Amino acid sequence: MSPSPTEPGDGAPWVDRCDASVRSWADEAVRRVVADANRSADTHLHVFPLPPEWGIDLYLKDESVHPTGSLKHRLARSLFLYGLANGWIREDTTIVEASSGSTAVSEAYFARLIGLDFITVLPRKTSPEKIALIERYGGRCHFVDAPPAMYTEAERLAAETGGHYMDQFTYAERATDWRGNNNIAESIFQQLGLERHPCPEWIVVGAGTGGTSATIGRYLRYRRLGTRLAVVDPENSAFFPGWVTGTTDYATGMPSRIEGIGRPRMEPSFVPSVIDLMMPVPDAASIAAMRHLNDVTGLSAGGSTGTNLWGVWHLVARMLREGRQGSVVTLICDGGERYQHSYYNDDWIAGKGLDPAPYRKAIDRFLAEGVWEPPRAP
Repeated sequence: MSPSPTEPGDGAPWVDRCDASVRSWADEAVRRVVADANRSADTHLHVFPLPPEWGIDLYLKDESVHPTGSLKHRLARSLFLYGLANGWIREDTTIVEASSGSTAVSEAYFARLIGLDFITVLPRKTSPEKIALIERYGGRCHFVDAPPAMYTEAERLAAETGGHYMDQFTYAERATDWRGNNNIAESIFQQLGLERHPCPEWIVVGAGTGGTSATIGRYLRYRRLGTRLAVVDPENSAFFPGWVTGTTDYATGMPSRIEGIGRPRMEPSFVPSVIDLMMPVPDAASIAAMRHLNDVTGLSAGGSTGTNLWGVWHLVARMLREGRQGSVVTLICDGGERYQHSYYNDDWIAGKGLDPAPYRKAIDRFLAEGVWEPPRAP
């Protein structure tokens, strides 16, 4: 006779952890997070004007139009759903994160959406515009002087409050469904479906956690697509040298001046094996490309978008040299309104010892004459 649920076969009492109230709260929290996605239309895919005789189309996927104004809105949504589905986030959980700013803005938004407290650990030099946004969504900011200290301080605060450390730098690559489910890669290819080059030669992105590059790189392989993935990296970041040398624990210990990308260490969510090409980008080149975008199109973006675009100009020039036509896609990661005190401020730029002028001259000449002669990095 088979044992019944009330009569375990081994004589030991069953441990029943099913709490209807806990599941009911989690169900409602998931509903709210998914409903937020349903209320948001897909992000725009802008066409950047290139000389028609080149036969190359450049598309900019504008992630700044998300409700919280950046690409990190996708990541925050995925991290909350991942934490809820794993049972890590409950009705009384304080959410704690380590962030350079934009992820914290988006996570503060989702924490408020489901009624939870949120604390973020930030570098003290985070832009005041981002800090104001975090606080507007009800988040609390805890500052550290040295960016590498964010990790241990976030862990300490989570333990102290009995909260959950979201740890975007570990979970970004696994929280997003890279096979599809309207992730950023699937969205790009759907939007390109009616374009003349629907399968781009290159997709160009930066790396902060590494989650976006991991999602796109895996999707390209899963769908057996010929598109190659290029990742650009700012000064002081560990990603490029770690990728080149194959050193998984490479660290610089230095903060990036381009907020949102570049890290002082190789992060767990960074997946080097899905990347076809990496390019280091001088910070002055990022600022020049960001400002050029604004002048030509009226689109205001942050420094990481400029990093993306500097990589794009290298690749478009390469396609021209090789006589290849096709398309290239990159991201507008966030809006320039967050950086009026910094990347759009000439005094701030001069104070950092940066000179975007030679890089801007190279971009202007390239688009006018097709001649790509970037200045040598200092």
